[in-house]
Amino acid sequence: MRKHIISCCCCLIALIFTSNAQTIQQQIDAKSKAILAKVIEWRRHIHQNPELGNREFKTMEYIAAHLKKLGIEVQTGVAKTGVVGILKGGKPGPVVALRADMDGLPVKERVNIAFASKAVSEYNGQQVGVMHACGHDTHVAILMGTAEVLAAMKKDIAGTVKFVFQPAEEGPPGTEEGGAPLMVKEGVMDNPKVDAMFGLHINSQTEVGNILYKPGATMASSDWFTIKVKGKQAHGSAPWGSIDPVVISAQIINGLQTIVSRQENIVKAPVVISVGKIQSGVRSNIIPEEAIMEGTIRTLDAEMQKEVHAKIKRTAESIAAASGATVEVTIDTKTLVTSNDSSLTDLMLPSLVKAAGTDKVKLSQWTTGAEDFSFFGEKAPSLFFFLGGMPVGTNPKDAPGHHTPDFYVDDSQLDVGVKAFCNLVFDYGTYKATGLKPSSTDQKKKGY
Repeated sequence: MRKHIISCCCCLIALIFTSNAQTIQQQIDAKSKAILAKVIEWRRHIHQNPELGNREFKTMEYIAAHLKKLGIEVQTGVAKTGVVGILKGGKPGPVVALRADMDGLPVKERVNIAFASKAVSEYNGQQVGVMHACGHDTHVAILMGTAEVLAAMKKDIAGTVKFVFQPAEEGPPGTEEGGAPLMVKEGVMDNPKVDAMFGLHINSQTEVGNILYKPGATMASSDWFTIKVKGKQAHGSAPWGSIDPVVISAQIINGLQTIVSRQENIVKAPVVISVGKIQSGVRSNIIPEEAIMEGTIRTLDAEMQKEVHAKIKRTAESIAAASGATVEVTIDTKTLVTSNDSSLTDLMLPSLVKAAGTDKVKLSQWTTGAEDFSFFGEKAPSLFFFLGGMPVGTNPKDAPGHHTPDFYVDDSQLDVGVKAFCNLVFDYGTYKATGLKPSSTDQKKKGY
């Protein structure tokens, strides 16, 4: 009899939990839909007024003013121009952080839209056009909308929400510190300590309204390298009197590609080495004394990252020595591998399904793009996913890529991002507070 009573009580608790969850879900859906027009307006304002990394002063003020109106505790000037909002829920529970990056890129926009950027700023000593060519404007607007929805549902939230608006994701200027590493250094993952971190990124080549996710390694580490070749100057008519750094640089560039094609097991994980810049010489008839190459390394495995660093140095030094030159190789790690905690991804997948719909949440492959969100993932279990922004009916091959002047996203379904963030907050808080997990029916969409 006692076992029967206990069983009935458990069923009743589960029934109450399910009913309450449905009510919360209905509120999230309704409020996210109602706020969509505002989210689009915020996104277009930010798009029209982009700012480069560590210089997002007006964006910081815009975000902070919005959060303060909602009654959210606000910190500004975090990692130079970042904003952190703290919302304490009406029930005890975990600390969940949501992140949006804020900075634009030194790209001159040529998209024919009413809210196109005309902004100009200084970058590396040059006057450049500035554009949100990676969609950070949509990220900021989505998180602003999420903050408004969650502030209106504060009493039902189990735990605390941190809204992290991060500057300089594309990298700080010059030798300045910035981005996620500086935010972590300044304690954004502490006081209160974050239990789980969530982030999203718009994708111009994924159909609008869809969500892509991947457990484990999902985005590559990014290392920037410089190889300085020192040779011997001579007249162009007598190359035998030189140690030609230009020819040696060409040999090094080819040698670097054999690291990818012949030395690394790319079945295990992809490796990309690209030289994007080479400078040497002042006249066509003078063989110069020096050449400088700059490039990037992308890896999706921490051990392979270390191996590639060592092989780049060995390749450059050996090729240079064979011709009597010397080299200096420097490698600067910009980001780590962005890796989604597999248990957290498994747990929260139903939250994404509720936001977008069963048929619009899809398992993705890893990408060689990089994200400094990876530094947050070093401090707490994290999940980073992608939100589609490609207009319906567009061939992904024809959709302009990120970091290009023609970059474009359809902002008509940004509410899917708002719903996703809100679901993650409520569901994670509920799972932690009650110990209950998604049902087996919810989990059918896992796909891995």
